[in-house]
Amino acid sequence: MSDTSIIDGPVRILFLSRDPAHVTAQLDGRALDAEQAGPLRDDISTDEITPVPILTHFDQALGRYPYTGFQAEGKRPVGIDAVRLSGINVVVAGKRYGKGSSREHSPMAEKSAGVRLVIAESFERIYRQNADNIGLYTSTDMGLVARLLRGEAIGVDEIVAGRDALAAAVVKAGGLLAFGQAHLRQTAPLDAPEDGAAPPRTLFEKIVRRHLLRTQVTSTDPAVGDGAFVRADWRFVHEYYTGMASHMLHARFGRPLRLVDADRIVVFEDHTSYVEDSPNHVRAGIVPNVWAMCQAQRDFVRDYGLRQHQTLTEAQAALDTGVNVAGISHAMMAEHYALPGQVVAGTDSHTPHSGALGCVAFGVGTTDMANAFVTGAVRLTMPASLRVELEGALPAGITAKDVVLHLLALPEIRAGAGVGKVFEFTGPAVAAMSIDERATLTNMTAELGGLTGIVAPDAETARFLRERRGVDAVIEPWMRSDPGAVYALELRVDCAALEPLVAAPGDPGNGMALSSLAVRPKVDIAYGGSCTAGKREDFDHYHEVLAWAVGRGLRIPEGVTLFLQYGTTAVRDYCVSRGYDRIFDAMGARILQPSCGACANCGPGASTEPSQVTVSAINRNFPGRSGPGSVWLASPPTVVASALAGELVSYAELKARYAR
Repeated sequence: MSDTSIIDGPVRILFLSRDPAHVTAQLDGRALDAEQAGPLRDDISTDEITPVPILTHFDQALGRYPYTGFQAEGKRPVGIDAVRLSGINVVVAGKRYGKGSSREHSPMAEKSAGVRLVIAESFERIYRQNADNIGLYTSTDMGLVARLLRGEAIGVDEIVAGRDALAAAVVKAGGLLAFGQAHLRQTAPLDAPEDGAAPPRTLFEKIVRRHLLRTQVTSTDPAVGDGAFVRADWRFVHEYYTGMASHMLHARFGRPLRLVDADRIVVFEDHTSYVEDSPNHVRAGIVPNVWAMCQAQRDFVRDYGLRQHQTLTEAQAALDTGVNVAGISHAMMAEHYALPGQVVAGTDSHTPHSGALGCVAFGVGTTDMANAFVTGAVRLTMPASLRVELEGALPAGITAKDVVLHLLALPEIRAGAGVGKVFEFTGPAVAAMSIDERATLTNMTAELGGLTGIVAPDAETARFLRERRGVDAVIEPWMRSDPGAVYALELRVDCAALEPLVAAPGDPGNGMALSSLAVRPKVDIAYGGSCTAGKREDFDHYHEVLAWAVGRGLRIPEGVTLFLQYGTTAVRDYCVSRGYDRIFDAMGARILQPSCGACANCGPGASTEPSQVTVSAINRNFPGRSGPGSVWLASPPTVVASALAGELVSYAELKARYAR
């Protein structure tokens, strides 16, 4: 590729301003400079770039929709086709652009609308890697804006300056599939044994080195910031990505495809179980599109004989035992597949869920997964690690969710110190946690901005695998970080000092102690579920609070709806076996079968009106993420206590109100 200008014709810039009037003016044809546009929006999520209803498209139709969920001062100034018809080819934004989901639909929508370059002060890892993979240029050089406005030509060499060699090569090749076709046909395990002179390494580094692939374009000893390819023990995908992956692979390579290690690919139908009962999907009139998307996945599974878990109501016997198993993909990976020391790659930003078992689990986009299907190689930029020392013991009623909300509110994390990093959780409080609680920590690494989260496996890991899965796993001596391993940052949390936390609407980083909130918002919807809060121990909390309420004759007040959604069938069966379902029914909770749901605005429990207030145990509350209303994030006990009170309260506060 020659280093000619990356933009053909006149430059049209869209500054994603905090002022919606400035955004509207630009789309109407007015050219602004950086000063006129005013302060840029930070923390623009992929939910805002491409809201959930748009994800049923996986071709050029995406170009009609970029930024249709973008909010500024509570308004949505970008309509359908607005970017495409305006001729915008450069977009400029603030910090942490592309937060949230691993959906490749976002950069694909931008590119399909005519955008050639996105400039931001910083990017989230998955978004930027997805952009690289499809040939959408990105840059953190804000000085390019003035140059473009002066009419200067910007070449691809300038765009990739400062990027790691692999990222630069992928961008210059025009995307990952073209790069993989040229360079990844012959890969092999590195198989480089450690010698006595090896430097101290983190557990993450040890696992990655055991899975490195030897290629012509990557180092055999990658340093932080270097690109690499690894062999994944498991690759998984769900229905919002499979159709797009199938479309792009067949378009490039024809039929049939040769999938590498197809028996190590797992396919999930987990985001569409309640689509016909989803206000978002019904209102948008896209239920037929969703079923077409699901059928595209089923066709791919059929054509290549892949292992699949379908929705609960339709699932076939997915295990040899004939038991009907279903649930949220990354929760299912921890319950059925992932093991200590393995590498797991999935098309979901919450893939790090399985890091609770002591494996390296991280999310990738559609093109990354498509490339991994046909080459067996998963792209990775070697990250630095953060060590999170959870000191002391958690007080009664304080959960891992409170810990994560505390971490998210730290100035270092708010400033982006965790972006692209590995979060290694350790310390006495972690050692005392169950795997379910550790999974909350690693799962929400996505919100912390990290590549993944990991907890060194121990006796609790072995117990979980033995009792939950019937697996006698050996925790090998190498499965821990070495003394002297290098960390970019160490964070310490005095867990004994923690109290119930909530995160105010708009961003998971808006954390605060609930006791500091003088005016308590009234609650319309309380939702307990999702991958983060649909596990057995989460349901122990839901049951504890509701059983306490039953004993005092309390009821969910009129005007409040409590939804409880299981993360997997194993969680559902556990609750039924312990009689929890009887308490849930007595309190009038609406019980939902295992699936993704309100968290991703794809099921009951999402708001339907802007005026509605939700308290939710999910992991993110970006604008529009769970409907048009506002969402407060909280721990499982706080969610149910708030449902009972009709306003935000902790379980301890609720009990104090009814002390006898």
